[in-house]
Amino acid sequence: MRGVKTVIAKMAEAIASKKLSGRPFTVVVEGNIGSGKTTFLKHFSRYDNVAIFAEPIDMWRDCNGYNLLEYMYGDAKKWSFTFQSYVQLTMLRIHQKKIIQPIKLMERSVYSARYCFVEKMQRDQLMAPASVSVVDEWFKYITKMEDTSVDLVVYLRTSPEVAYDRILKRNRSEERTVPYEYIKALHDIHENWLLKKTLHTCPAPVIVLDANLDISAITEEYEKYEPHILNQIPVEAKVM
Repeated sequence: MRGVKTVIAKMAEAIASKKLSGRPFTVVVEGNIGSGKTTFLKHFSRYDNVAIFAEPIDMWRDCNGYNLLEYMYGDAKKWSFTFQSYVQLTMLRIHQKKIIQPIKLMERSVYSARYCFVEKMQRDQLMAPASVSVVDEWFKYITKMEDTSVDLVVYLRTSPEVAYDRILKRNRSEERTVPYEYIKALHDIHENWLLKKTLHTCPAPVIVLDANLDISAITEEYEKYEPHILNQIPVEAKVM
């Protein structure tokens, strides 16, 4: 209980500090592929005081004419370093983006890029150890020298079965070859990072939403945590 109170107190201090500094209250939405991040962002896009930033998938599909996302899914061993290098750059640009709204809502972050996706590539030996070291050195430099501060992490928690079923139904061309085992492994990495706290450091307090709910019920889950996400009150429930 004391640990929870300490987290809440630190968040309150952070909120007060940002009001003075003018830096937006930054929320990153994390979760597996197919966890419903797009639906979540759409729900909060109705608020004028929130700047929404989706994953820059269009940029990954067209880097000076090259579809790096397609290359990566087609031959991950060959393209993982190139792809993740560009992901890290494009996510950094979103972290740095200046906005007039007091709240910034981001789909994923430089942290999940490194702690989840590079982690998975490293485990599967799809990225050479030297390449992992280069990505990691850039990551450490970026998070030290640039303002990638995060105030709240929203974890859209799904079972891997639900996430995989959604991937099959939306039928994105680049995702057609993604096996269930990959989604299951990503689920475990997210769980260890954001829930169990046994993998890497989490950049901010975490609230966990039940993202297994279907579209007719998920709105109520979003609304339950709106006051925390909209920076109206510190996180007091489900601080992880």
